[in-house]
Amino acid sequence: MVGAHTDSPALKVKPVSKRDAKGYVQVGMETYGGGLWHTWLDRDLGIAGRVVVKEKDNLFKHRLVHINRPLLRVPSLCIHLQSADERSALKINAEEHLTAVLGLAAEQLNKTVPGAASLTVDAAKQLDARHPSELIIVLARELGVDPATIVDVDLTLADTQKAQIGGVNNEFLFSPRLDNQMHCFTSVEALVAYSSSDRLSSDDSVSMVCLFDHEEVGSESIGGAGSPIMRDAVERICQVFQTTPGTELYKIALDKSLLISADGAHAIHPNYQSKHETNHQPKMNAGTVIKTNQNQRYATNGVTGFIVRELARRAKVPIQEFVVRQDSPCGSTIGPIISANTGIRTVDVGIPQLSMHSCRETCGVYDLHSNAVLLHEFFVSGIAVDQSLVAVDRIEGEVSSTDVSKV
Repeated sequence: MVGAHTDSPALKVKPVSKRDAKGYVQVGMETYGGGLWHTWLDRDLGIAGRVVVKEKDNLFKHRLVHINRPLLRVPSLCIHLQSADERSALKINAEEHLTAVLGLAAEQLNKTVPGAASLTVDAAKQLDARHPSELIIVLARELGVDPATIVDVDLTLADTQKAQIGGVNNEFLFSPRLDNQMHCFTSVEALVAYSSSDRLSSDDSVSMVCLFDHEEVGSESIGGAGSPIMRDAVERICQVFQTTPGTELYKIALDKSLLISADGAHAIHPNYQSKHETNHQPKMNAGTVIKTNQNQRYATNGVTGFIVRELARRAKVPIQEFVVRQDSPCGSTIGPIISANTGIRTVDVGIPQLSMHSCRETCGVYDLHSNAVLLHEFFVSGIAVDQSLVAVDRIEGEVSSTDVSKV
């Protein structure tokens, strides 16, 4: 199995988001995950998510929506209104400073923009009063429905700037949400390539890609890696092949399974080189990173790490190593969570990137390719590599200290 997560730090619309301040229409925001929130300032933000629409006969449908145009903005404070201390160290109060501006209030707009349309009082009363009527109208236009039929929303702000390939030799990818949708992409690509090959007909194992929500907030949710969904998936698959009652096949499957937890890794930063441990400084476009932490923030161990290193050798793709400095905190992934909940052996890997948790992040173009090749090799020969590793609990016979070939 390859596991990754779909979510990224973001600004999400509050259940009651309507805000008015000094003639501005604002939308109240709640921070999701551990974002670098200063990078969300002064960006052209659209909105995306889910809208619940009332149909006839008291039926409801939830519709997906994505308005990919500069609709909102979180403006920064101009430097002239900041004190010397504020200029030297930007401090953002998430509750006060991250409320998004949607536009000007109707009465203000009518004064400044001739012919600007505004809602009548009776029409406004028909809309969900928890959110700005202007936002409800924009959503209704996008979906082609009556604004009065929108009864609920679940929305997130999103950068409208498209992903770009950049660098002097087009070696970088600049994009929002690389952490961790880049591994959602490479894992699915690898599985599709494997399932389209001739090898599938002779495969006696099950290959899976598992993509989870809520990793950025701890994975303890109905759709997170901490939920029962992984155990349930393996159990249900086992029941398809099981011919006699019992749970033994399920337990054996868990014991024999192997998970690659794929999540973004930290590339060495040219301006902050001291933040990396001397011998563990991953570079962009130099290959996938194996992440190790003896305090189990990553689930890699000696055996699972070896398997990935051997797969990289067979696939002829580069591999790198990462250990966090002992005087720095260490992030975590879905790997330790799934491993602890299921007993499935796990290794943590990732594509190195810069600006992790920024509104826009950076990774290497070649690393996307080599990571997909590595994950494809995992589906092709992961079982064979695993079975070729034999555990020996003692050294047989006496071995000379100089005759290392017998060890």
